[in-house]
Amino acid sequence: MDFEVYVPRGEKEQKLPVVSFSKSSIVLNNVARQKLGSDRVELAYSRATNTVRIRAVEDGGMQIKKTKVFGKGFFKHFNISPRGKYVAEYNDQERALYVRI
Repeated sequence: MDFEVYVPRGEKEQKLPVVSFSKSSIVLNNVARQKLGSDRVELAYSRATNTVRIRAVEDGGMQIKKTKVFGKGFFKHFNISPRGKYVAEYNDQERALYVRI
């Protein structure tokens, strides 16, 4: 038998924090959860820039259950319905993810 060896090329691509929005929840990928470093978050929305901020908090806020934050009330309050996956920008000083929807 004739075998060819697979050799991966190039550098391994850096994984990005990805936030997915569904009808009633916000799902954070592993990278996003690691960057936040907390199981509780505060959700905020900027109408001017159409951006969702997900900031890590120690007390209060909403709990991340496994990978999900239940955001139906948040979506209704701001009358938004983002659907799909978005790459988030992380801010170290604020411990926050910014998602432009």
